[in-house]
Amino acid sequence: MNHSDLRSKAPSLAAGMAASDHSPDIQLSQTRHRATVVASWQIAPGTTVLELGCGQGDMTAVLAEAVGPEGRVVAVDVAAPSYGSPVTLGESAARLAAGPLGPRIDFRFGTDVLDPAVDFPECTFDHVVLAHCSWYFASVAQLRDTLARVRPWARRLCFTEWDVTPASGDQLAHLLAVLIQGQCEAAGSHGQGNVRTPFSREALLRLLPGTGWTADGSRSVDTEGLQDGDWEIAAGLSLAETQERLAVLPEPVRQLLLTQVDVLRAIAKPHGNRPLAAYSVTAR
Repeated sequence: MNHSDLRSKAPSLAAGMAASDHSPDIQLSQTRHRATVVASWQIAPGTTVLELGCGQGDMTAVLAEAVGPEGRVVAVDVAAPSYGSPVTLGESAARLAAGPLGPRIDFRFGTDVLDPAVDFPECTFDHVVLAHCSWYFASVAQLRDTLARVRPWARRLCFTEWDVTPASGDQLAHLLAVLIQGQCEAAGSHGQGNVRTPFSREALLRLLPGTGWTADGSRSVDTEGLQDGDWEIAAGLSLAETQERLAVLPEPVRQLLLTQVDVLRAIAKPHGNRPLAAYSVTAR
């Protein structure tokens, strides 16, 4: 399936997502982005995919379309089915399972691949996918251990995440919001946001060899039309109003964080902030 074929399926794939009932335009833009990424990975019909950090299945649906009726996607997430708002992971998975892609998908929530009880035979999967989920990890060390753990299970790694290196000044607000949240987490004040351990593309490429993977491709991914910049800016600004999270920070860190929030408030637009680009890395 080529790039244009998968992109052309985005409207029907987005309509099959439970979140589309609440925000159809947002769901469509998110699905189109993921269709672009998956098309670049050249995941062939009939192949098998292990998706880590599947969440509500935004990438899962696109992967299931790519592998076709003879393929299979095992989609795992450490979160419980009750996690998520306004649509929970379980509700979204149930919608996908009831649709035409359902027979191709095996959702496994509450599943940590670092648990010794979770195991697969060698080369069970053609691809292991991590899509916009790596910043959820508690630490880079946890990500490293996860990449090493899944190495025997799959022949190829397909990875995509936000790129912290801005290409233009109008992406600085998104970057600052990401760094604010990352600093708060690193200083020991933990939340439930999308950003817990932000790291650069270069950091990932340095990490891969020690986990048994050899990178064979890296490219930038356009993110125009995505709303994540606005979402993360709102999350960054809200930290200044969340006293329980600020209270556990050392005073110097708290003051540094509040200063950065002041800057973020000054440079961010009320809405329509340009998001950072993303990047894609493949490895074998």
